Amino acid sequence: MSAKNYWFAFGIGVSAGAAIALLYAPQTGVKTRKQLRKRAEDAGDYLEDAGNYLKAQAERLSDETQKAIKRTKGQVDYAVDKAGDVVNSAVKSAQSLV
Repeated sequence: MSAKNYWFAFGIGVSAGAAIALLYAPQTGVKTRKQLRKRAEDAGDYLEDAGNYLKAQAERLSDETQKAIKRTKGQVDYAVDKAGDVVNSAVKSAQSLV
């Protein structure tokens, strides 16, 4: 089948499908457009709500992360101070032996 015949057959099939869809449509075009508009508005509202939820969750996660960083920094500072005390004690003990 040549490309020209293929596209001609494709066009006939699309036209026939569109005609059949119009004949068997369960409702008028006005009603369908209203439904589509309503669903698009609902989808927009849903996406806006989802975006707000994700933003709130990101802010909460950021706050929790900052708290964890501060807590960990405090623990590391404490461990470094204790390690420094142990090293100083060891150095003094070594110096007293010499």
